[in-house]
Parts: sequence; structure tokens; C-alpha cells
Amino acid sequence: MSVKDVLELYPARFYADMNKPCGWYDMAMFSSAEGLPSLQELFALTADQWTAKGGNTGTRSMAVIDGALVDYVPPVVPIPLKTQATSAQTWIQQQANLAAAMGEVFTADMKAYVKAIAAIAGGTDTASTALPARPTDILTA
Repeated sequence: MSVKDVLELYPARFYADMNKPCGWYDMAMFSSAEGLPSLQELFALTADQWTAKGGNTGTRSMAVIDGALVDYVPPVVPIPLKTQATSAQTWIQQQANLAAAMGEVFTADMKAYVKAIAAIAGGTDTASTALPARPTDILTA
């Protein structure tokens, strides 16, 4: 088989697969169709589309969605509230270290925040759906 034979099997030359984000194929680079997806598993690209994605040297993150080649935006992976609270505890510890170093203490608002975050991180607060807002006043002399 030769490049010419491959181009007869894949007449559009440029293709994207159906993965998200998609993979790219320039069929003129293959001397064999062995291991290539079938034509039915691919989306034919125009030369302009191939160039727009960066040609052979660059790749934009794209996907074939509803029969069109579009920029691919990965889905947002939600961070569990308990994980967010555990991360917030790191910031709280930093503030506690600063307070101790400066001979200061937390304000009542900050103490309430610490308790709320601890309840979420510890799993005793299962009703909250978001972290409480960080207080603006953290330390008192």
C-alpha cells in the first residue's frame, strides 16, 4: 500500500476523530491504512479547517459536536464541598500562625468561619451547599 492508496481510502486528506478533544489525521503522512480508524469514525476537514487548527505543527483543542468542528471546552469538574473546606483550612492555619506571631486573636466573625469550615471538612455539616464567605475582619489586637 502507498500514500496514494491511503488517499483513495480517505479522499478528504484531513480528518478529525470523534474524541473530545479530537485527534487529527493528515492521511498524506501514512503509507498504510493499517491501524487507522475507519472512514465512518472520522470527520472530514477542509484545508481551511486544518490550517485553522494549526496545520501539522499546532493543535487547537477542538471537537466534533453536532456535526461541526468547534473549539473544545472541557467540562468543569466540580470540587466536592468537603474538599473545598479542607483546602480552606490551610488558609485558616496560615491566618492562625500570623495571629500567634503578632500576638493577636481571631475576631468573632473569623471564629464562626473556622467552626463552619471545620464542620464541613469534618462531615458534621452535610446541609451546606457552599462554603461561607471569608470574613473581612480576621484579627484583633
